[in-house]
Amino acid sequence: MRKMLAAVSRVLAGAAQKPASRVLVASRNFANDATFEIKKCDLHRLEEGPPVTTVLTREDGLKYYRMMQTVRRMELKADQLYKQKIIRGFCHLCDGQEACCVGLEAGINPTDHLITAYRAHGFTFTRGLSVREILAELTGRRGGCAKGKGGSMHMYAKNFYGGNGIVGAQGQIFEAYNMAALWKLPCIFICENNRYGMGTSVERAAASTDYYKRGDFIPGLRVDGMDILCVREATRFAAAYCRSGKGPILMELQTYRYHGHSMSDPGVSYRTREEIQEVRSKSDPIMLLKDRMVNSNLASVEELKEIDVEVRKEIEDAAQFATADPEPPLEELGYHIYSSDPPFEVRGANQWIKFKSVS
Repeated sequence: MRKMLAAVSRVLAGAAQKPASRVLVASRNFANDATFEIKKCDLHRLEEGPPVTTVLTREDGLKYYRMMQTVRRMELKADQLYKQKIIRGFCHLCDGQEACCVGLEAGINPTDHLITAYRAHGFTFTRGLSVREILAELTGRRGGCAKGKGGSMHMYAKNFYGGNGIVGAQGQIFEAYNMAALWKLPCIFICENNRYGMGTSVERAAASTDYYKRGDFIPGLRVDGMDILCVREATRFAAAYCRSGKGPILMELQTYRYHGHSMSDPGVSYRTREEIQEVRSKSDPIMLLKDRMVNSNLASVEELKEIDVEVRKEIEDAAQFATADPEPPLEELGYHIYSSDPPFEVRGANQWIKFKSVS
């Protein structure tokens, strides 16, 4: 036995000293695309709705996965920076609702215009701004997308008019419905129904929770807002409907936010931790996409883990910038009120304090 082991040892040692003539490479061929069944949308004043099957390419799947992970990690970083008192003021996070912003962007064109409410960070990213610009805006720095003067609820990009700090300002929705229908405007009205209005459940707040029917004379869709493919197909359907000249349409995206309404809301006084955990374990939008891609050979677990690592690094780098970048100087307080006007003076807190405004 000892002689045999010694012989094997000499063979292995000799093999290690010689350059290998052939190298074994482990490779894997992924599918280019896969077809999936998706949940049928509930319809209002429509004879037919979005398809119940859709094709996902490997390229799109990896892109959607990266985008949703980036939004998720960005929001968790914002939570951390807020608790460290680096971000101040109001801050509304959208983790859990990633399929809404990413799926919506996948279904429209970059030239389309998007207006959102105060939970705007994810939409700001999908509209083309970097994590660095978003986090720097949250921390009030010069490198922010609004020069550090807008904060969480006032972020803007090309064809994106993001954030609305006044909850009641969305109360004119029925007048907007009426005008859009009268003029047959190509407008998609979207309700992100995350099941709670601040701390009140929809069942306690509304006699009818069929929000997709609230347009009355406007056709509507109720969509699984936790499934990015459902959101994408419903958005494509709605966009095609509007572009065909038929007028406006309403989409209700049934989704869920993991955080409270804002950072001042712990989010567990009006719902249980068990409820939140159940949604995470059964309906998480990132988990659903990941399982589909892995099970259909569109990606491997290892490949998706590499994306996770890259995203975490991107978020950390952006957070470093957002905390090191300088704040805007006081003399720029009145800047950028108008886009192309000549400089003028803006009165401060009293008549003796004046600031110069430069476009």
